[in-house]
Amino acid sequence: MSRAYGYTSYGGPETETWFDRPEPAPGPSELVIAVKAVGVNPVDHKVRSGAMANPQATPSFPLVLGVEAAGVVVAVGSDVDGFAEGDEVMGRAAPEHGTYAEHAVLLAEATAHKPPQVSFVQAAALPVAAGTAWDVVERLGVAEGETLLINGIGGGVGVMGAQLARNRRAAVFGVASESKRSLTESLGATLVAYDSGDVVEQMREMLPEGVDAAFDVVGGDAMRQVASLVTNPVRIVSIVDAGVEELGGSLVVSGSAGVPAVADLVAAGKVDPKVLQTYPFDEAPQALRAVESGHVLGKIVIDLEQSTHS
Repeated sequence: MSRAYGYTSYGGPETETWFDRPEPAPGPSELVIAVKAVGVNPVDHKVRSGAMANPQATPSFPLVLGVEAAGVVVAVGSDVDGFAEGDEVMGRAAPEHGTYAEHAVLLAEATAHKPPQVSFVQAAALPVAAGTAWDVVERLGVAEGETLLINGIGGGVGVMGAQLARNRRAAVFGVASESKRSLTESLGATLVAYDSGDVVEQMREMLPEGVDAAFDVVGGDAMRQVASLVTNPVRIVSIVDAGVEELGGSLVVSGSAGVPAVADLVAAGKVDPKVLQTYPFDEAPQALRAVESGHVLGKIVIDLEQSTHS
């Protein structure tokens, strides 16, 4: 049997539960891994809430939480090439599957080999945040000498976006709370603290001509405010708010194409996923509560190799 943490119906944290299940088998285009570490994301509790549910589908509860993990391949689907048992990998959960578990089913096309220099904990932080940030920075075409404003720089995606843009020799400015100043500056970015005054006014003082591009991970009114700073609205990308299209920008639904490249940058010491908090598997509920609070610094990972009392 394989232990998992999931939920028995759509709703709040009260629906969450531990359960045992048979070790899963891979579908034709899937892999099964023995999980070593799990990335925790805001999408985890959004999926649990039912906000992203397909109204036509009839879910088979209990469902496993989580969308990304790193581990060792234990079974390979019949149509999968390029992976073998024993490979160390990181990837996204296959449809209808989750990753808060001792064994997880990953979609092969959204899975990459883990470089040996990258730990499982670091690797588990990459499939969602790295894939998303890579896609946005590519879409924006951030180039040397340009200015990029990241609206919500303090979480996993913002942390990745800042480093990828900095590696392209762009000047990065990040909107976050004052409490995230040291993290923001460690990324080579300039903090614009939303709790220290009007963000637009602060940016106008620093850059009277505005910014070349904006990367939004917050949405809503905060996105609309910073949009006024961008010289060309086409260069506004949000990952959370389709309303960006009304402003002339675009919504990016992340893929996995950039994950191997970012993993190589992590291996080379050029990007740090900033996993600033880890939890043992027994404390998966606490890890998700921390992310659900909306005030996470960097990335949170559940480390299945960490004992509860370490």
